[in-house]
Amino acid sequence: MTLIAAGLLIVGAVLQGCAAGPTASPSSTPGGGLEPATLTLWHNYGTEANAVATENLVKAFEAKYPGVKIEVVSQPADNYFDLLQAAAISRTGPDLATQWTGLFDLKYQSYLQPLNDLVPLAELKKLKGIEYSSLNFKPDDGVLVVPLEVQFYNGFYNKDLFTKAGLDPEKFPTTWDELFAASKKLKDAGITPFVYGTGGQALGGGFYPWYDVSYLMMGIPPADWKKLYTGELAWTDPSVKAQFDKWVSLFTQGYTNQDVLTNSTSIAQFEAGEAAMTMEGTWQIAEFQKELGDKVGVFLPPFVDQPLKGVVEYSGDGFAMTTYSQHKTQAAAFLAFLASDEAQPIVAASGLIPAKEGFGTDSRMAKDLLAFAAEKGFTRYPMIDNVIQPEVGDAGTKVLNAAFGGSMSVADALKNMQETLMALPADRRGSEYK
Repeated sequence: MTLIAAGLLIVGAVLQGCAAGPTASPSSTPGGGLEPATLTLWHNYGTEANAVATENLVKAFEAKYPGVKIEVVSQPADNYFDLLQAAAISRTGPDLATQWTGLFDLKYQSYLQPLNDLVPLAELKKLKGIEYSSLNFKPDDGVLVVPLEVQFYNGFYNKDLFTKAGLDPEKFPTTWDELFAASKKLKDAGITPFVYGTGGQALGGGFYPWYDVSYLMMGIPPADWKKLYTGELAWTDPSVKAQFDKWVSLFTQGYTNQDVLTNSTSIAQFEAGEAAMTMEGTWQIAEFQKELGDKVGVFLPPFVDQPLKGVVEYSGDGFAMTTYSQHKTQAAAFLAFLASDEAQPIVAASGLIPAKEGFGTDSRMAKDLLAFAAEKGFTRYPMIDNVIQPEVGDAGTKVLNAAFGGSMSVADALKNMQETLMALPADRRGSEYK
C-alpha cells in the first residue's frame, strides 16, 4: 500500500471544522425504517473473500431497507488510501469505506466520523479488537471503524508436497532450525519451499513483508512492541537485525522463488503445486479450500529460536463512515447492521471469521487457526504494521522487500526504517499512540 504522509497536512487543514455533526440514530426513525437514499461504498478487496462478504452484506442490508441502495466500488489496493485522502479534500468520496484499523484509522481520523452517537456502543464493544478501531485505542473515546472480521496473518502449505519430500504433513516446524531443515528437504526433492509475490491482496508492486515481520518480532511480548513505536527498541538493534538476517537467508539459500520482487502470480503458483508454502492470511482460506481441498493446511511461520507460542489474531479491517457523508443516518444503519447478530452468519458464509463474540465458523482452516490461542494457549498478537507508525510501515515495505530480494543489505534497510521513525515529531513517538 502507498500511504503519503504529506497528504495528511492538506486533509487536516481542509477538513478541520468542516465535519458534520452526528444526525439522528437510525433507530429513532418511526417504525425502524429509513428515508430512501443512494450511498457509495469503497473497498480495496479486489476479488478476495472480503469482497464477497461486502457484496453479500450490502445485498442483505438492501433487502432489509428497500429504500436504501449502496453502490459498491472496488478501488485499486496499491493507492487506495491516497484516493480516499484526495476524495476527502474535495468531499466527493464515499459515504462508507473500507478502513484498516490500529494506527491507520488514527492517521486518517480527520475524515472518519466517530460512531458512538450513531451506532449502539454496547454492540460495538462486543466486536473483538474494537479497541484498535477507536480513538486512543479506547472505544469510549470514539469508535471509528466497525470491524468486518477477525484476521490472521498466517501461511498455507501443500500437504502432498510435504509428503513427497519425506516430511510429516501433520507436524509443521516450530523453530527456525526445523524450518530450515524442512526447506532443505523440499528443495532437495525438487520442490520450491516458499513462493513470494503480490499475493491475494496485491498491496503494491512487490510482496507485503509485514505478514512475516509480525512473526519475526515474536521474540518479545505484544506489549513490548510499543518500544518499536517509541524508539526504545531500535529497528537497528542487534537482536532485531539477527532475526531479519535469518529471514533473508530463506532467499539466499534458494528456499524461495528468485523473482520475489516482481512476481505477480504467487497465488496461482501455489495453487498449481509449484511451491510448498506461501504467506498470506485468512482472506485466502475460501479460495485455497476451493482449489486445493484437504491437501492445503495452515501454519504459523516459526521465525523463532524456541518453539513458537504466538499468533497474529486481530480485527485488521472494517468499514468507516466519512465525515462528509450526506447520508449519515443510512450509513450508520449499515454499520449497525454490520455489528449485528444478523450479519455474522453472512460474514462466516463468505469464508471469513466473524468479529462478534459468540459467533464462529465452519471453515476447517479457520478453526485450526482459532485453536492456537483458544485451545493451545498461544499469545495473541496484533498485526505489527497496524501498531507502528504508517510512515515506518511505508518505508519498511520498500526497503525490506529490497533486502529480502538481495538488492539492499539488511543493515541499510533497518537503518532507513529507524531514520524514518526518528524523523517524526516527538509526540508521534511518545507514550500515547497517535
